[in-house]
Amino acid sequence: MKDVVIVGGGIAGLAAAWRLRHRDLLLLEAGDRVGGRIRSERRGPYWLNWGGHVYDGSPASSTQSLLKDTGFESRPVPGNLAGLSMNGRLLLTGRVETFPFRVPMSWHDRASLVRAGAKVRLAVARYARLSKRRPGEDEAARQQRVYDFMNDRSFADFIGDLPQDAEALFKPTVTRSSAEMDQISAGAGVGYFNLVWNIGAGLSHSIVGGPSTLTEGIAEGLGEAVQLGATVEEVVHKKDSVVVRYRQYGVEQEVEARSVVLATTASVSHRIGVDLDAGLRDALAQVKYGPFVSAAFLTGETERQPWDDTYAVATPKRSFTVVLNMSNNVRGNSPERQPGSSFMAFSPAGVARRLLEQDDETILKTFVDDLDQVLPGTAAQLVEAEIARWPEASPYCFPGRGKLQPILTRRNSRVMLAGDYLGTQYTETAVHTGLVAAQTVEQLLRTDRCAAPVPPSSAS
Repeated sequence: MKDVVIVGGGIAGLAAAWRLRHRDLLLLEAGDRVGGRIRSERRGPYWLNWGGHVYDGSPASSTQSLLKDTGFESRPVPGNLAGLSMNGRLLLTGRVETFPFRVPMSWHDRASLVRAGAKVRLAVARYARLSKRRPGEDEAARQQRVYDFMNDRSFADFIGDLPQDAEALFKPTVTRSSAEMDQISAGAGVGYFNLVWNIGAGLSHSIVGGPSTLTEGIAEGLGEAVQLGATVEEVVHKKDSVVVRYRQYGVEQEVEARSVVLATTASVSHRIGVDLDAGLRDALAQVKYGPFVSAAFLTGETERQPWDDTYAVATPKRSFTVVLNMSNNVRGNSPERQPGSSFMAFSPAGVARRLLEQDDETILKTFVDDLDQVLPGTAAQLVEAEIARWPEASPYCFPGRGKLQPILTRRNSRVMLAGDYLGTQYTETAVHTGLVAAQTVEQLLRTDRCAAPVPPSSAS
């Protein structure tokens, strides 16, 4: 019997597995690689990236704890973290709050932006105070408070009707969650503006060598405990154990363990956790995800470019809502400019849904055309490009989501949950919940050991 089976090889499952690596464990991943929605590939000094790109740099964060424990590194994203391309104007310097006054638009749109921006600014100030951990408080209490903040209405209801350009300027920030402004809660939308306007407060580090350096490195360290191509079909409780039934390369298999960590999306956990508490399964079914489409580009220019020192450029009214200069992570820490660049284009929510109906060639052509409009000359220097589709990419906080949190985080069996849907901090939530699940497994195993009957000593 295994000590623990971990279902899912994303960052949550890998974090749990690394913490439990001294135990008799098995990690089952349905895909042909680990990392989940973290995916990068090295290209010379740079890396192509299709998924998570910035990470929590706070010394006390779970992400930094995992990096330190595994021997990998992160460092602050260098240079300017935010730019804007809109209505023919490319802005690469200055504070993001000034951008609405520097791009061409009608006075009506600008006035609407000023009014809406002032409203959001006040809410961001409240959010920043509310989201800080209080003395003696655990993460669960803080996270519940964040979920409950303005969770009774959508961001669209909070902000009101906006004219076209004003709405377009709000969308790249709000829809990064993979939901539209009328789907996401007002508090969650305000939280995204807090991230953008208070850069450096959390998600501002990159992983040296690319994000997959961490996930693939952990998997390599775990060795044969990681099994790919293993699709779990059912997780069932027994009296003092859990049975996991899965199919690997067409062969039905079964493994029994003292505990299980479900580090899968909420929908998968709902489907395979067939005898979980009914209230928990119902809560898992209510978690909502939105789609992403992303593309990675490698270019071969040799001259310095105007955007070399800018990491992210918001791109309202384009086929993607932001373009990320991944090579900035290398170039900003190098005394000389390396040839070429690496970019990632990102389309969430409704834009992604429309793109998912098209083939890769059509999407790629649209992306390249828009990329060349945003960063002139990139199309002529294109060396490599690839699309990634994420139909169920990111969980988002919808109105009423706060009510589910106590149910989702309540432990009542030998099956623990982990994943980014259990909080509001993206990969930091995934890592944190993976580590918490591992800690709970350790406590359970110690309890089992203490409760085990002591065999009678043999007569001499």
